[in-house]
Amino acid sequence: MVRMCRFLVCVFSFGFLMGGFSFAADEKGGDMQITEKIIKLPAPRLKSNISLEETIYKRRSKRRFTQQGLTLEQVSQILWSAQGITNKAGFRTVPSAGALYPLEIYAMKKDGFFHYIQEDHKIKLLSNKDLRSRLSDAAWGQSFIEEAPLDIIICAVYSRVTSKYGQRGTRYTDIEVGHAGQNIQLQAVALGLDSCVVGAFGLKEVAGLMNLPKDEEPLYIIPIGYTK
Repeated sequence: MVRMCRFLVCVFSFGFLMGGFSFAADEKGGDMQITEKIIKLPAPRLKSNISLEETIYKRRSKRRFTQQGLTLEQVSQILWSAQGITNKAGFRTVPSAGALYPLEIYAMKKDGFFHYIQEDHKIKLLSNKDLRSRLSDAAWGQSFIEEAPLDIIICAVYSRVTSKYGQRGTRYTDIEVGHAGQNIQLQAVALGLDSCVVGAFGLKEVAGLMNLPKDEEPLYIIPIGYTK
């Protein structure tokens, strides 16, 4: 039984990387294909061959990417850096006012659109379509968003924080987005990758593309990949 489970995990991970998995899906809202597929991510590494100081020194905003894809391990590490759980109390990789954690992290790749679920470190497939070109269009034609093999989208549910802190919660949430963005960029450098943070996009257009709940807003797009 254990061998069979390991075999299925390997097959599923291979399908994710190759973009060749056939997912069962139901139609919901426009041409967005919604599924319930869950992918368990590899455990994040806690050590690397590069120092924190070196990642800070090397971090630059890059806007030209090759088509080389990222491994599941790289995607896992990037998502963990943004919002991964780091202890039994549920604290995460970024500080959050009142430990209320208003951020939601999404990933767009050639093989689909995914939502990061911190608990158990996994991702949920929301669409098996490549939405990067439409995300680029929603960001006023910034083509490197489509070219990057991975686009991270950071969204926020402000009410999680404003319900406790009032209007101050909006500022606290915006600050937290910056923490997550910096973590992602430094983690990308540690993985031999480059990135660029993007705030110039149509809020309604991106929210509509992602089919976000009404109380959730997109705040950051971070294309990641290998630089040309």
